[in-house]
Amino acid sequence: MRITLNELKSLRQPVIELLEIISLEGQHYMARLHGPDGLRLLSDDAGKTRLFRSAWQVQDTLSDLDVRETQIVHPSAYHEMVGMAPADIEPMRIQVQRQRS
Repeated sequence: MRITLNELKSLRQPVIELLEIISLEGQHYMARLHGPDGLRLLSDDAGKTRLFRSAWQVQDTLSDLDVRETQIVHPSAYHEMVGMAPADIEPMRIQVQRQRS
């Protein structure tokens, strides 16, 4: 599902259990939000995925919300190399923030 920033801010006490900042070839980033209502992709008002220029920009945009944990996720490009057999390779995850329980 998708959610806009305005929709997210209009929720009563929104909680983001996990904010995944997905790196798209190192030039753009998108925000995937895990919360009580499941997985949401941050989108613009036209329904397209909202892209950011840096991981810091994502965090700054969502800074006034209750984000419990943040991870930057870098998908592996190695499984797409020509001549290599397809493989399920887990993305690299870097934890940048986590609230204590």
